[in-house]
Amino acid sequence: MMTNQMGDVSQMNQAQLLHWIDMVSFAVVEITEYLDSHPKDEEAMKYFNYYAKLRREALCVYGEKYGPLTIDTANPQQYWEWASQPWPWEGGSC
Repeated sequence: MMTNQMGDVSQMNQAQLLHWIDMVSFAVVEITEYLDSHPKDEEAMKYFNYYAKLRREALCVYGEKYGPLTIDTANPQQYWEWASQPWPWEGGSC
């Protein structure tokens, strides 16, 4: 598990984890837009890879604890229940 400036993501509560996912997702989107026009910028690629990894990890932790936020973190081996769980904006356990 990665530790970041907000601490160990596995120790965050649901609201903290959602906030962290929002922050790292914003960084990923912004650097993706920059890389569209600067595809050979090695430092930008390092930044992208770092924040993309943080985002994937946070999404996986969230999915394990509260249910997946994205289809790529859903577990198709289990009962397909993620669509019937309360969504974060519906006042789940945040």
